[in-house]
Amino acid sequence: MAKTAAHKKQKSMEETLWDPANKLRGAVESSEYKHVVLSLIFLKFASDKFEERRKDLVKEHKEQFMEMVPFYSMKNVFYLSEASRWTYIMANSKQDDIALKIDTALHTVEKNNPSLKGALPTTISCA
Repeated sequence: MAKTAAHKKQKSMEETLWDPANKLRGAVESSEYKHVVLSLIFLKFASDKFEERRKDLVKEHKEQFMEMVPFYSMKNVFYLSEASRWTYIMANSKQDDIALKIDTALHTVEKNNPSLKGALPTTISCA
């Protein structure tokens, strides 16, 4: 009986996590939704690393290099233009064209970081 109660508790937790995810997914097919989620996770991760590197440049008194790609790539950090940064995505998250903004962010990250060529999905707005 304890196993049944534990199983019900686990299922309830899964439902608690999946229900909001399905609401966010909207009309996007679940097989395509992973691309949306992974893209957002990538942008958040890349933005966190980018912001850390910017802080390091300030600490090193190299503010004049903060917009130069090589000063990020030398530390294996992707350079992000302002429209590709998580802060920009969050500030515009309630706009009707947020999917287009995310597509543009991904395209720009790929353009500024040749090592990513062909690696990022850029059709969030079509999904």
